[in-house]
Amino acid sequence: MTVSRLGSSVAGVTTPLIAVQVLDASAFTVSLLTAAAWLPWLLIGLPAGAWIDRVARRPVMLISDLVSAALVISVPVAAWAGALTMAHLLTVTLLLGAATVFFSVAWAAYLPAAFDKDDLVGANSALQSTESAAQVAGPAAGGLLVAAVSAVAGLVLDAVSFLVSAFALWRIRRAERRPAPTARVSIRADIAVGARWLLRDKYLRNQTLYGAAANLWLTGINAIAVVFLVRELGVSTTTVGLLFAAVSLGGVGAASLTPRLVRRLGGARALVACKTFGGVASVLIPFAQPGPGLLMFVAGMLGVAAGAIAGNVIGASFRQAYCPPALFGRVLTSMQFVNFGAIPVGAVLGGALAGPLGTRYAIMVMAIGYAASGLILVLGPLRGRRDLPAAAAPA
Repeated sequence: MTVSRLGSSVAGVTTPLIAVQVLDASAFTVSLLTAAAWLPWLLIGLPAGAWIDRVARRPVMLISDLVSAALVISVPVAAWAGALTMAHLLTVTLLLGAATVFFSVAWAAYLPAAFDKDDLVGANSALQSTESAAQVAGPAAGGLLVAAVSAVAGLVLDAVSFLVSAFALWRIRRAERRPAPTARVSIRADIAVGARWLLRDKYLRNQTLYGAAANLWLTGINAIAVVFLVRELGVSTTTVGLLFAAVSLGGVGAASLTPRLVRRLGGARALVACKTFGGVASVLIPFAQPGPGLLMFVAGMLGVAAGAIAGNVIGASFRQAYCPPALFGRVLTSMQFVNFGAIPVGAVLGGALAGPLGTRYAIMVMAIGYAASGLILVLGPLRGRRDLPAAAAPA
């Protein structure tokens, strides 16, 4: 997974740059790339989760990686043939998002099937640390590749990374525990069971509401961040990559320190503190200026990365230990249907606001909304708790 994320983090920089510099796309059109990447969670997320609860997870991840490699390599091939269009870029992004849905749900369900509950925080922390390390190298490599060759060349690395990821998954020998067999009904009925379980659980329901609100506003920022840097602040493509690499350092440190933070504060307090800190830090981003003023952008995004990734480590470990194993895939995709379903809306909203307001003021509106979304957790059922609940009621 880490290798796959290296290439994906390169694509996270190069794809918007392709749209801006090669295809001369507007801020709104660039935001559609983010929307297309996350739209599959709305379209297929729920049935994917129900289906993955029925099958072995590792083969799903292998196939997803191979499909992703084929999709990504089509972009540089089309560009070198002089046939690349915005429609092609959007289509690849949409289909790649669909493959990511299957990979992400299968991976999240694979961890609790392969590790004991007591080992989940450590496993998730190690995973997030190595993933964030890949995200440090990826943007810098993407920016340097753009400067040295072209934006589309960065996607070649992305395609190779998916192949390497598939090979690494094929080499895994850790046994995967399967949930106890149960009577199977229709996919729709399975989805309904997971959704009802989520709606009745106050802890995961609160986290789902926060996730949707936070993703709405944060995605609005991320969708136009490259346009803001290149057109508003006059940042070169190489510097864009280096800035995002510096930002990812916050994720590395946060992920590696998360187990210590949980031991000191308790899981509930640490989760709320990390998520709210990231929202407050985002308010610094729109105050960035050319030259030394770029430090405001780095500081704000560092805070966002540190808070979000540390909170994600705690939240993922909590869900994996808390949910009944037989329901995990369905509960997870029910949460992600709401959480990730807000992402395309946020991306389009950010692009739409950038037109009349400009990218700086659009980011300011989004940052204020992101900071305010932390109140959902602060005032929620975790208020006053030190530790997260150990386990939910039986399925």
